[in-house]
Amino acid sequence: MKILVFGGSGQVGRELQRSLCPLADIVVPGFSEVPRVDFKNPDALTKCISTVMPDMVVNAAAYTAVDQAENDKASADLVNAQAPGVIGRAAAAIGAPVIHYSTDYVFGGDGLGPWREVDEVAPVNYYGKSKLEGERQLMRASPQSLVFRTSWVYSLYGQNFPKTMLRLAKEKDQLTIVDDQVGAPTSASFLADVTACVAKQISKASDFSGIYHLTAGGETNWFAFADFLLTRAEEMALISRKPGLVATNSVTYFTPAKRPLNSRLDTNKIRKTFGIRTPPWQQGVEQFLQSIVAAKS
Repeated sequence: MKILVFGGSGQVGRELQRSLCPLADIVVPGFSEVPRVDFKNPDALTKCISTVMPDMVVNAAAYTAVDQAENDKASADLVNAQAPGVIGRAAAAIGAPVIHYSTDYVFGGDGLGPWREVDEVAPVNYYGKSKLEGERQLMRASPQSLVFRTSWVYSLYGQNFPKTMLRLAKEKDQLTIVDDQVGAPTSASFLADVTACVAKQISKASDFSGIYHLTAGGETNWFAFADFLLTRAEEMALISRKPGLVATNSVTYFTPAKRPLNSRLDTNKIRKTFGIRTPPWQQGVEQFLQSIVAAKS
């Protein structure tokens, strides 16, 4: 089997290169003989797929600058909304299913319960709107595809909340963090491992298409997430001392793009369909910190 992975330099893409290796021949534009693909050039995406002729496409590429998307709608639209449709059409033409990643930001963020795949979508920022349109364009172009909505992704690579907290902990005595946005911190390594598990199953059957919610287990808010992370980081001697943490709310802590308050996602569908576990989010954070410790030793 041959799998084409887009977005190989990102958080999830880097982990996919590890998790998919035992399963198939992996082709990652920019990391192999195939040149990097410009996601703002639809023809380049189509040409890449028709040249590689993969058995499956995994699209981990995305425009993820949530605040910047408010003022750069054209770029967010090309990468998040239009490109998935182009990928879907090219993949469908050769009979290859697509696995694509989306976001909790497609929901409005009201209520207290976890969102199900069938619940009404109502994104509150342009990033969420562009990702939702990408879902729709992909599924119209390639109905055999799978969309994984996830939340609060982090890894050892790129920029993310845990890495920012560890950096700021060494620079500041006090950090102010919102405590009214609730979700599940989800490691890119977990997403990649589940993707490999699912890819193996769908390579043998074709009736798994659709939208799935995929996050770590449990829930927390950004303040409690930071508190857990920095407490463990201090215990592991990754920081000399834990800074003081001050809780605030989303109204006081202004950002150009509004964030949903409720980012809980119900993962029952993917757990039952593919027989996977969603370990507690704390476990992923522990593994993340342990990897940093190991890298320093």
